[in-house]
Amino acid sequence: MNVIELRDIVKTYDMGGAEQVLALRGVSLAIGKNEYVAIMGPSGSGKSTLMNIIGCLDTPTSGLYQFNGVNVSEMGDNDLARVRNKEIGFVFQTFNLLPRSDALHNVELPLIYGGVSSSERRQRALETLDHVGLGDRVHHKPNELSGGQRQRVAVARALVTRPSIILADEPTGNLDTKTGEEIMALFEELHHQGNTIILVTHEADIAEHAHRVVRLRDGKIETDEPVQKRRVKTAATAS
Repeated sequence: MNVIELRDIVKTYDMGGAEQVLALRGVSLAIGKNEYVAIMGPSGSGKSTLMNIIGCLDTPTSGLYQFNGVNVSEMGDNDLARVRNKEIGFVFQTFNLLPRSDALHNVELPLIYGGVSSSERRQRALETLDHVGLGDRVHHKPNELSGGQRQRVAVARALVTRPSIILADEPTGNLDTKTGEEIMALFEELHHQGNTIILVTHEADIAEHAHRVVRLRDGKIETDEPVQKRRVKTAATAS
């Protein structure tokens, strides 16, 4: 079963007056359970718009979006909020952590919004922080952590609700190369454990960690290829 199914998605933004921007031009895309997909494209290609639609942060102008078999366009605000809180784990380039709260409280936040009891959310947050290698940093605030550790807190926050998918937007954009590789190794581990991961990036070397790469250009899907086949093709071309 597909976790994500998009059919002929069009997104138009009204810029005032008669001016309109067509961000997505009939995008169709299916992502199955436990897939690891990278979405790439130059600035203005529509990848951020596509990410926002997949993450239920925005709605398409036309087309069908089914999330776990449910038509998103028929969901009310409360249902959409529930999907964002429980079914989608977001990881952002800028971490988006509360600066005055420790790692434990930052990871607990989605569970607080979800109405989980204090004892259960504390236990789940502690377990998830330990899972990402931060069991000894639970009471450290963001300014007491390195960039890589802050992103691990953000990953733990994304995981703590046990979501259907992890949606990562440029997760290594603010990290040095070595730390970025460590975060990508963590994503690979999470994928092996059964998580569905959708990675939005403009960096080819980061996209190589995924198992499938979808490239956007001018609001349309230009290519959709498995990473392994793409590498073999490149090697053959080089020879």
